[in-house]
Amino acid sequence: MKAFIEKNHKALFYFSWLLLNLIQSTFTGLLDDEAYYWVYSRFLDWGYFDHPPMVALMIKAGYALFPNPHGVRLLTVLMSTATLVMIDSLLDKRNDKLFYAIAASMFVLQVGGIITVPDLPLMFFTGLYFMVFKRFIAKPSWGIAALMGVVIALMLYSKYHGILIVFFTLLSYPRLLRMGQTWLAAIIAAILFAPHILWQFLHGMPSVNYHLFERNAGAYKFSFTSEYILGQIALAGPLIGWLLLYAAFTRKPENPFEKTLKWTTLGIYVTFLIATLKGRVEANWTVPAFIGLIVLAHQQISGGRWERLVYKLLLPTLALILAARIYLALDIVPATWLKKDEFHKTREWAQAIRDSAHGLPVLFLDSYQKPSQYWFWSGDTSFGLNTLRYRRNNYNFWPLEERYQGRRVYVVSDTGALIPTLRGNTKSRIVRGMVVDSFYSHATRNISAAGPLTYSGKTISQEVHGVYQPISARAVLILYRKGNTVAQVVPATHRWHDSVPGVMSADLSSVTPGQYKARWGFETAVKDRPTMNSLEFEVDIK
Repeated sequence: MKAFIEKNHKALFYFSWLLLNLIQSTFTGLLDDEAYYWVYSRFLDWGYFDHPPMVALMIKAGYALFPNPHGVRLLTVLMSTATLVMIDSLLDKRNDKLFYAIAASMFVLQVGGIITVPDLPLMFFTGLYFMVFKRFIAKPSWGIAALMGVVIALMLYSKYHGILIVFFTLLSYPRLLRMGQTWLAAIIAAILFAPHILWQFLHGMPSVNYHLFERNAGAYKFSFTSEYILGQIALAGPLIGWLLLYAAFTRKPENPFEKTLKWTTLGIYVTFLIATLKGRVEANWTVPAFIGLIVLAHQQISGGRWERLVYKLLLPTLALILAARIYLALDIVPATWLKKDEFHKTREWAQAIRDSAHGLPVLFLDSYQKPSQYWFWSGDTSFGLNTLRYRRNNYNFWPLEERYQGRRVYVVSDTGALIPTLRGNTKSRIVRGMVVDSFYSHATRNISAAGPLTYSGKTISQEVHGVYQPISARAVLILYRKGNTVAQVVPATHRWHDSVPGVMSADLSSVTPGQYKARWGFETAVKDRPTMNSLEFEVDIK
């Protein structure tokens, strides 16, 4: 038996890893974002408000085979295992025992390896990119360059952060810019990614506007930076994260390939550290850096004084990860100390809402996650209505809103002041809902500026695209203070014309002078919940 294990240890490690994650994925409820991406897969397209389409294609393929949470995660589990194989192949210094210990000690690889979000395919294609790139710099050829262009496009179709890998590769290896093969790779990647760029132009560049402008915080907080730093240590750990980061950052590259790994790894971490000056950065955004992190840390630790510490920390780390796996797999009542638990009792929550709705169509206020979870677990189509205190998302684009117009609907919200509390048949969640007899909204109407904002006394006006027909709701101007808190909602008017810009205008005589951010919007059937139908713009009231 010992001889068999020694001979086949790699196959046994990867098979065990794959099997464990397949089991975990079957018994763990969906993350809220996973349910949202499952709705992506119901409307396949070249792009979405938040992300490129790779995650939707993955879910579509897996769910076609297994219409359950396991199907949502099937390709994710396969990709996460394949990513480990690719990282292993990038190691010049072979130390299988250390590699297994590092991989098993990283919570994000173990438990995160079952979660279907765009970060996982990005990490997979980043690993594939480095495999191809390593061959390219060893022996450049037009064929490998063409393959590299395909892989770059696949990275970008997974998540926009893939462009950072390419950017820091070029910074680390400037000679690439003088090579014709590099430009061939760039041309192929651009051609393959062109359908997504076209989708962005046709839809008003929603992803660009959201990620670069709309999601900025009103003011900097030190917690943005401190949470990011601590989050990166925890994400790489939980117990050896600090060691892996230290080892990778202090590693002196021994060849051009390691130099590129070092540049891309440090580049991603520093880029998002700087991004904390604009707002909160999600810890998982640095996931593509994990390829270089593992390789560099492994090469630095192997045979050194830190290797024994990795082994000492392995058992307590595995105990923590096992406890987390068991907690996620058991459909128990969420722990009271958790601020939010997205994995447990979601099926019961959805059934409670379905029972409260008594057959009425259900929509949710100010959430893209809850209508997605409800749709997945109940089997009933749902809709998320995004209003003045939330943000736009893909529910502003999918053809769902028209199904609710003029109908008697059941509206669900977490805001107790807005909707009375009704307790459903679930111990872990409260259902707040009310019946709206004749629903109307215009959340999918996208208003874009056709001219500058003009002032005439206390009245502001703007020529806009997107109002080419009558709208059965009063227009409003939503004013925000710093920090994106709603200051005031002012009645507005809209004049429309066939195929030419319409005009939005509002009287601001009731508004306290000052500088505001603003959006045009329209009232809905839910009182005091108008929709946001334009990008933000500045209003200066004298």
